[in-house]
Amino acid sequence: MDNNFGKNLRTSSKALPLCAKSAEIRFAVAEGGEISDGAELLASVAGGGSLAVAELYAGESAGASGFPSCGLTRFFGTQAGEKGFYRGMEAMAVSGAEGRRLEFGGKRVGICFEDDCARYAVLGGLFPRDLSAPKYGQALDVFGAMEGALKSAGMDFSNVFRTWFYNDGILDWYGDFNRARDAFFEKRGVFGRYVPASTGIGSRNAEGAAIMARAFAILPKRPEAKFSAVPSPLQCPALDYRSSFSRAAEFSHPNFRYLTISGTASIEPGGKTAHAGDIRGQINLSLDVAGAILESRGMGWGDVLRSVAYLKDAAYEPAFAEIRRARGLEKLPCVWIQADVCRGDLLFEIELDAAAAR
Repeated sequence: MDNNFGKNLRTSSKALPLCAKSAEIRFAVAEGGEISDGAELLASVAGGGSLAVAELYAGESAGASGFPSCGLTRFFGTQAGEKGFYRGMEAMAVSGAEGRRLEFGGKRVGICFEDDCARYAVLGGLFPRDLSAPKYGQALDVFGAMEGALKSAGMDFSNVFRTWFYNDGILDWYGDFNRARDAFFEKRGVFGRYVPASTGIGSRNAEGAAIMARAFAILPKRPEAKFSAVPSPLQCPALDYRSSFSRAAEFSHPNFRYLTISGTASIEPGGKTAHAGDIRGQINLSLDVAGAILESRGMGWGDVLRSVAYLKDAAYEPAFAEIRRARGLEKLPCVWIQADVCRGDLLFEIELDAAAAR
């Protein structure tokens, strides 16, 4: 479903059928328009007893009162000059399935729901508990918050399918973050099994924390419901240069195959930055890489459920829009936002989820 509520607004709402009768997971995206448009779309997918977790891509002063999700993630970007902007909203909502809200530390941090095939937990707005701790300590603590929320859903970190980390001042401490993640993964034995797909991007946040996080976890109930890492045909594994995430991952459900592609930037096969200083070159390579992963799983851009494009400078948006038009991706459900990527010479990154019916 694609609609337009207002000027320069593009919306999308796509659903995946669960095993329970009339149950579904719905992915909603509102790109552009006014902040009230995003709130209206969220209300349309989160009403009637549905549960939703949302991400609001807007400045500090834009407000969030119209976004009553469980585990709202507010993404500000890294350029502090413009505080009232609004770029869009994305949400995952579930209806018709047995579900409940999750709380941790006295806050709503997500939802848990299940069908006959699996139990699912969608977490958002996770923060470290001690904001005065050093950044390395806050990174470790946000993993602790993630585990605490998962425990309330009867799950643990081995069930985590996908993560998102939003680091304030990411270029100043991405190395420390990677060391903290590696330490946690070593302690939990993650390297000996599945390593989650992930995005690590720069953004300020409403709590003034060094980091905030999101996660999607899946606990299969049947052998045919399972998830695994998916390699990138055009890039080396990120683990080769000690960045601990899978390039992509796929969840196999009896009704669909759900693919998530990690934050993807202009990285050459050997792991070095490609097209330094060339925003169009970086956008095109990033889209080529994501497209190759989609194709490797028998999917295409028309199967995308949601995506986010991160631009190091908002001035790059016209180039992104031009390339989208040239590639026939005007209808791609995508919110763009200014953000620092994890290397100083990376100017663009894109993440996306897609699905194909069985």
